[in-house]
Amino acid sequence: MPEGYASQSANTTRQNRVMRDASQSAGRVRGWVVRVVNEFWVTYRMVTHPVSLESLNFSGSGLKRPECVLAHASGWLFAPSWQGQGGVSCISPNGATHTVTQRTIEDPIRPNGIAIDQTGQILLAHLGDSLGGVFSLQADGTLEETVMTANGKLLPPTNYVVRDSQQRLWITVSTRLCPRAKDYRQDACTGFIAVASPGSTNATIVADGLGYTNEVVVDEANACLYVNETFGRRLTRFELHDDGSLSNPKTLATFDAGTYPDGLALAQDGSLWVTSIVSNRVLVVSPDGEVRVVLEDVHPDHLASTEQAYKRNELGRPHLDTAHGKVLKNISNLAFGGPTLQTAYLGNLLGDRIPYFQTPVAGAAMPHWHAPIEDWTTPQHPS
Repeated sequence: MPEGYASQSANTTRQNRVMRDASQSAGRVRGWVVRVVNEFWVTYRMVTHPVSLESLNFSGSGLKRPECVLAHASGWLFAPSWQGQGGVSCISPNGATHTVTQRTIEDPIRPNGIAIDQTGQILLAHLGDSLGGVFSLQADGTLEETVMTANGKLLPPTNYVVRDSQQRLWITVSTRLCPRAKDYRQDACTGFIAVASPGSTNATIVADGLGYTNEVVVDEANACLYVNETFGRRLTRFELHDDGSLSNPKTLATFDAGTYPDGLALAQDGSLWVTSIVSNRVLVVSPDGEVRVVLEDVHPDHLASTEQAYKRNELGRPHLDTAHGKVLKNISNLAFGGPTLQTAYLGNLLGDRIPYFQTPVAGAAMPHWHAPIEDWTTPQHPS
């Protein structure tokens, strides 16, 4: 974290000077300006909302790729598990953990994003090697197909699923390319968003040509949908219509060097909380697009090499599959929970537990906040 917190006025003067110099010699000092501007934001905003690595707490144990964490009003947490045949890890309020493994299909399920439906079953976005789909897992390990096609064609490896207040399922596919690492590119444009009506096994593609589609969130008024485009490095807002169609895409925020937006959560003040893989950043985006960094755990050399590979269109799995942070292990998701929805839980790709910290604002309650989960709280088929 940058040293020497300065006053707001001093930092404002410094930023103005940096930006003036940048406008005079943008090409020559561009890399330096990015570092100084980023330092300004981290320094100034950390004074307002400090989140230190030392303040982090942890829940759960023995998790296997807990990429997406869900928080429930009861205090229970749920995360996908790639252990064995795949399933869901259930974390009690005291941190005790058990895992429900699917026992229906022979091939392993590889859940990435997960959601809880209105009956308490857990939906799994299957990130297979060549095929995807959304499956429904029961607490006894029974697995069923839920949504397997979009526009009548089999879903490619599927990144994320979330339920809205109207019981629609929003599904994202990051890329149509296989292996997916082929699309870790600045010009990625094969991702899409699909929506499935309640009870439908076929989704309708409502936005296409996206830059590696990741998590989406629907606002509380069901008027807008937001999506992170990871390698497009932007947060996009769509107008959402009653029939589930999307229109008028607008880039709400673009992200600087080292930020690869992945997880996305909505707060009650209208801000959007974004997690970045590689740099282990948590960023807050205001409704008008202002971006603030509130947490970071990055190894400078690893970040620099990853950035160079990204710019050369050479980014691959090795850049993402090793944890280089001091504490955080490639964070990929954020869920608001706790008694007042002011605890931020962090899903991650490479850790075996869930980090969390307190936030100054409350999150918006997800539609699953009060879903019936009693069947999941007692181990039935733990692995």
